[in-house]
Amino acid sequence: MDRNDTGIPLPPGAVAPPSEVTEEEMFSSVFNENVVRRFMRLISPYKFMVTASMASVLIFTGSQLSIPIIIQKTLDQEFTVWGEGVHSLMAGVSLFFLVVCINFISHFTMELLVSRVAQRLLFDLRRSMFDHLQRVSLSFMDKTEVGRLMSRLQGDVGALQEFLETSVHAVGDLVLLVGIVIVLLWMDLRLGAMTIALMPILLIMRVFWLPIARKAFIRARITSSIVTGTMCENIRGVRVVQGMTREPVNYALYEEKADDHFKATVRAAKIAQIMLPTVDTLTGLAMAIIVVLGGGMVLDGELTAGVMIAYILFVQRFFDPIRALTLHYNVFQRAMACGERIFEVLDVPVEIEDKPNAVELNQIEGSIKFEGVTFGYTKNLPVLKDINLEIPNGQTVALVGPTGCGKTSMASLIHHFYNSYTGSISIGGYNIRDVTQASLGSQIAMVLQEPYLFSESIFSNIRYSKITASREDVERAAKTVGADEFISRLPNGYDTILEERGANLSLGQRQLLAFARALVADTPILILDEATASIDSNSEQLLQNALKKLLRDRTAIVIAHRLATIRQADQIIVMQEGRIVEKGTHEELLKLGGLFARLHSLNYASFDDIPEVLVQRLALPTFLRQ
Repeated sequence: MDRNDTGIPLPPGAVAPPSEVTEEEMFSSVFNENVVRRFMRLISPYKFMVTASMASVLIFTGSQLSIPIIIQKTLDQEFTVWGEGVHSLMAGVSLFFLVVCINFISHFTMELLVSRVAQRLLFDLRRSMFDHLQRVSLSFMDKTEVGRLMSRLQGDVGALQEFLETSVHAVGDLVLLVGIVIVLLWMDLRLGAMTIALMPILLIMRVFWLPIARKAFIRARITSSIVTGTMCENIRGVRVVQGMTREPVNYALYEEKADDHFKATVRAAKIAQIMLPTVDTLTGLAMAIIVVLGGGMVLDGELTAGVMIAYILFVQRFFDPIRALTLHYNVFQRAMACGERIFEVLDVPVEIEDKPNAVELNQIEGSIKFEGVTFGYTKNLPVLKDINLEIPNGQTVALVGPTGCGKTSMASLIHHFYNSYTGSISIGGYNIRDVTQASLGSQIAMVLQEPYLFSESIFSNIRYSKITASREDVERAAKTVGADEFISRLPNGYDTILEERGANLSLGQRQLLAFARALVADTPILILDEATASIDSNSEQLLQNALKKLLRDRTAIVIAHRLATIRQADQIIVMQEGRIVEKGTHEELLKLGGLFARLHSLNYASFDDIPEVLVQRLALPTFLRQ
C-alpha cells in the first residue's frame, strides 16, 4: 500500500504525492461521502436522542411556519370560532402565544439534545483516535510529525463539534425553506412564482462559488496544520533553539508560515462572506416585488392586508434559511476536510496484531534466537541482512559496531516493534509472531539512551510498567540502582511530581529512574540501548554495582560504547553494515585484531589499557594514569 510522507496510507488506486505536497492537499481536495456514512455509524448508539432532536426540529420548524399564518388570519378576522371583532383578535393572540411557547420549548429541547450528542460523539472520536494511536506500529509514528497529529486530535475534532451542533439546524433550515415555498405558492400562486423566480440567480452564483470556496477552505486547513506542526517542533526543541541562538531565525520562519495561514484564512473568510450580501440583495429585490405588486393587488381588492403582511414575513424568512444554509455549507466543507483527516488516522492499519490463537506468555526462560532475519525501515533498503544469532538464557550479550549498523534495530525487533522482516525471531522457544503483544511486552524491559519520564510522581514513573508494584518494591529498586539518595533529598521524596519529560531532574538522575523502572518490571529479558551514555563517573560506579544485580539470572542485550559496560559481557557481537562480522568475548575479539580491535583502539580504550611505556611517552599527568 502506498503512503504519503507522514506514513498515512493512501486510498486504493491513489499515487503517493511528491514530498512537497502535504497529506491535507492529497486527501481533503475531494468530497468524500464515505465520511458522512461513517459519521452515521458513530451516531447510531445515540439514535434515540438524534430522533428526539429531529422531532424537535420539525416541531420548531412547524411553529415558525405557523406564526405568519396566525398573524394573517388574526388581521383578516378569520378566527371566528369564539366570535368576531375583539373575540377573534383575542383568539388569534392566544394562539400566537401558544405557538411561541411551543417554539421556545422545541428550540430548547433541540439545542440540548444536539449538544449532548455532539459532545458524546466527539468524546468517542477522541477516545478512538487515542486508543488507535497507542497501537499503531512504530513505522507509522517514525514518519509522522507530532504537531500534525495534535492538529488532528484537537483542531480537526474541534471543527467537527461546530458541524455536529449546526447540522440539525441545517436540516431545520432545509425543511423551513421547502415549507415556505409551499406556503407561498398556496397563499398566492402569482406572488409565489415571482419570488421563487429569483432562485436561479442564486443557484448560478453557487455553481461558480463552490469550487473556489472549497479550495480556500482546504488551503486554510493546510496552513493551520503547518503552523501547529512548526510550533510543536520548536517548543519541543527549545533547548537547542536557545543554545544555538536560533530565536530570530525561527521567529522569521514561523512568521512566514503564520502569515501564510493568516492570508489563507482571510481569503477563505472573504469567499465565505460573498454569498451573504448576495442573499441580502435578493431578499431586498423580493421585498420590492411584493411591496409593488402585492400592494397594487391589495388596493385592487385582489389580496387582503393580512395575506400581504404574511407574504412579507415569509419572504424575509424565505432567504433566512438560504443565508443560514450558506453558512452551514462553510461549516460542512470544513467538517468534510477534518473528517477525512481524522478517519485517515483511524484507518492507519495496525500492522502488528495478535493472531486469532496467539499464545499468552506467562513465565518463560529468556533465550533469544534470530534465524535468517532481514529487516529495513524502507522497502528494498535493508538495515539488517540475514542475521543468525542464538543467545542462551541468562547470558549478557553486547552489540557493538559503527553508527547505523543495525544494533538498535535488532533490539527493536526483539520487542516486535516492527513486523516487516523476513526470517524468524524466537523468545523462550516461542516465535514472537505467535504470541500476544501484551504478554511479550511483559517479558522484556528496555532502558534507552534518553529515558522518557511522564508528568507524574517519581513513584508512578518507577512502577510505570508494573502498576501492581508496592511502595516497598519501588523504594528497594531505587536503592539498588542508587537513585534513592537524590530522591530522598527532594521536597516530596517519591511523591515529587516531575515536570514534562522529567525536566526538573538531571539526565543522569532520569537514567537512574529508568533503571529502577526496569528493575521493578522484573522481566527475564533486559535491553540496554546506550543506557549508560548519560551517566557521570560517580553515578556509573553505582550503576555498575546495580547492573550486577540487575543482570543476574536475566538475558541482557547491551548496546553501549563504554568499555566498563561491555567488557564483562558473556558474548560480544560485532556488526557492520547490517551483518554480524565478529563474535566472541572481549579478550578473544582483541586477539582477533579485526573490526572490534580497531573500534576498541579508537573509541573504547581507557587509559588502563594503554601500555605503561606509551603512558610515559605521552607524558600523561599522574591523575590520568590513575
